[in-house]
Amino acid sequence: MVRRAAYYFIGIGGIGMSSIAKYLVTNNFKVGGYDLTKSNITKKLEKRGIKIVYKDDMENIPLQFRKKNVIVVYTPAISKEHKQLVFFKNQGNTIYKRSQILGKITSKFKTIAIAGTHGKTTTAAIVTHLFYQTGQSFTAFVGGVLNEFESNIVINGNEFAIVEADEYDRSFLNLNPMIGCVTSIDSDHLDIYGSFKGVKRSFKEFIGKIKDKVIVSNDLGINGISYSLNTKSDYYACNIKFSETGYVFDLITPSSTYKSLFFSDLGLHNLLNAVGAFAISSQAGINETELCKALSNYQGVERRFQLILNSKKHILIDDYAHHPNEIIAVWKAIKNLYPKYKLCVIFQPHLYSRTKDFMNQFAYALSKFDRIILLPIYPARELPIDGIESSVLKRKIKSKNNVELVKKEKLLSVIKNVPEKVKVTLGAGDIGFEIKKMKNKLIEL
Repeated sequence: MVRRAAYYFIGIGGIGMSSIAKYLVTNNFKVGGYDLTKSNITKKLEKRGIKIVYKDDMENIPLQFRKKNVIVVYTPAISKEHKQLVFFKNQGNTIYKRSQILGKITSKFKTIAIAGTHGKTTTAAIVTHLFYQTGQSFTAFVGGVLNEFESNIVINGNEFAIVEADEYDRSFLNLNPMIGCVTSIDSDHLDIYGSFKGVKRSFKEFIGKIKDKVIVSNDLGINGISYSLNTKSDYYACNIKFSETGYVFDLITPSSTYKSLFFSDLGLHNLLNAVGAFAISSQAGINETELCKALSNYQGVERRFQLILNSKKHILIDDYAHHPNEIIAVWKAIKNLYPKYKLCVIFQPHLYSRTKDFMNQFAYALSKFDRIILLPIYPARELPIDGIESSVLKRKIKSKNNVELVKKEKLLSVIKNVPEKVKVTLGAGDIGFEIKKMKNKLIEL
C-alpha cells in the first residue's frame, strides 16, 4: 500500500468503511471523513481522534484533508455526483473504492476471505473469535460489531487477515485470498448483476482468485472442502440437540470426531456458520482441540439473532435479515426456540430495487409471522422506483395476517399495544437505531 500523509473517507460511518479507518488511525495515519448522519460508529471514530464532518460542502472539510496528496476512499453507496467526491476527482487526488483499499491493505497478509449472500458476517466473526482465543496473529475486518470486542475490527498481529468479502458491486474481486469460503449463493443485488446467472458468474470468478484452499457449504455443489449439518461432508455437525441456551452436537472432521460440543448462537443457520468457521480455522492450521474449546464461549455479533429483551411480558429479538431467505431462517429459529408463542415481526425493507426484485418472496416470508408491522422502504443509496412501496408489499401479504404499515416515528406508540409476546425486528437500514428505544418502552409496560 502506498503510504501517504492522510486519508479522507466519504461515507466513513459505514460498517465496512469505519473498520478500515480504524485500522489506518491505529497505524498512525491521519484520518478524516464525511458522513451524512452522526451515529454510534462515528462517535467512536471521533473519540479515536478522527475528524468527521456531516455536511458535504467543501468548506466544512479541515484544510489538511483538502490537499492533493490526501488519499480519498469512498463507498459505492455514495453518489458519483457527491460534492466532495467530485472535488477530489477534479483536483486529481488518488481515489479508491472501499474494496480497493481493503485489497491493498490485506495484500501483505495471508488473507482469509469469507463470501456469501448470507452468513458471511457471522462466519467471519466466529473465525475472528477462534483465532483470538487460540492466540493467532491476525487482523480482522468484519461487517458487524462483535460483542466480544465491541468493535468491527480486531487487530491482534499481522500474519493473517480475516476479511468479510462483500459481493455487492463485485467488491470481493479486489481481494486475493489464500483461503476463501463461500457460505451461500442466492439471487441478490440484481441492480448490479442483472440476473442470478450474473451473481453465480461473479462468485465463480471470486473462487478462481483463491490461491490455496476453497471451503464451501456442501449444498452449493462447488468443488472444495465442504461443511454441512447432518450430511456427510469434510466437516459436519450431527446428533444436534437444541436448548434455549444453544446447541450441543458432535463434530466430524477429516481427522477426528469431537463429542458434545456447545455453541450458543441460536438458529441452525448460525450453527452451520460455526461449522464453516471451524473448517476455515482448521485448514489454516489451528489445533482442532483448541478450536473445540474456543467455540463454546463465542459471544455473537450485534444484530445477528440478538436477544435484546427477555422478560415475563416481552421477548425482543433483533436481526439484520433483509432478504426473503434470511427472514425465513430467522422465523424457523424463533419457532424452534418459542414454539408456544405467536410471533410479531417489525420489518424495514432495504432498497427499492431489492423490494421490487423480491416483492412476492418477501410477502411469502413475512406471511409466516402472526403479525406484521411494515416500515417504509429504507432507500440507502437509491432513488425511489415508481410503484414500489411498502404499501404494495402490505397488499401482497396474506389477508389472514394482521398487517400494519407504520412510520418509524410512530413505532414506539404502536409496539406497546402489540399482544404477541415475541417480537423480532428485521432489516439492514436504520431500524437498528430504534432497538434500544423499543427495549426501554417495553420495559416500562
